Amino acid sequence: MRIALGISYLGSAYQGWQSQPSGQTVQDHLERALAQFADVPAISTLCAGRTDAGVHGLGQVVHFDTDINRAMHAWVRGSNRYLPADIAVQWAREVPAAFHARASATARRYAYVLLESAVRPSLETGRVGWVFRPLDQAAMQAAAAHLIGEHDFTSFRAAQCQAITPVKHLQRLEIRRRGAYWRLDFEANAFLHHMIRNLMGCLVAVGQGLRPPDWMADVLAARSRAVAAPTFAPDGLYFLGPVYAAHWGLPVEVPSFDWLP
Repeated sequence: MRIALGISYLGSAYQGWQSQPSGQTVQDHLERALAQFADVPAISTLCAGRTDAGVHGLGQVVHFDTDINRAMHAWVRGSNRYLPADIAVQWAREVPAAFHARASATARRYAYVLLESAVRPSLETGRVGWVFRPLDQAAMQAAAAHLIGEHDFTSFRAAQCQAITPVKHLQRLEIRRRGAYWRLDFEANAFLHHMIRNLMGCLVAVGQGLRPPDWMADVLAARSRAVAAPTFAPDGLYFLGPVYAAHWGLPVEVPSFDWLP
């Protein structure tokens, strides 16, 4: 059978999602836990979206194939028994063989949480990005408007990106503030490697008044990473999860995000 799992994790202690020789990635820990629970030598998973070191996941989705017959709630509780405290299986569903965690996704959602403060974060270390200069919301929203739609996002693409094409459709970019915290929500059909962190670098530059809002259009049109701002920190970036068609019957809500703006 094919099983899909919803995974949440705090990425601070890990070398990203994708398996590495060190064994210190979220995927490595998840696959070891699944194998221990199922009492098999190995279980291989495929995820909806790989995340970098330091990036967190609230609604990651994976699938794997197995002939082990266990109740779905047992896959949740049993796997969590063997996982570190900062990684948890949230749900499990049996899915048709045609389901693919990555290919079946129609969109992906991220949020970036940013602290605006004269003093660096302490209790929120690793969980929020940080700026010490005041940000102008109207300027950032004007800059963000240039990014909505289908564009060539080469200027926001990491050199090591393996995507076949830099053309992506950014469907939503919302910017809001609650007290000292900013939250930026991104939704697109897919994202390039470091794309959101590179977009954040440019949006923050505009918000701090270092660049005008229309500069974002120039960066986008240049199709050159050299003209954009430096890559922003991974700390405040959260993968909220993929979007799937309703017929797959998978949960659409992510674990509570109420503790952040």
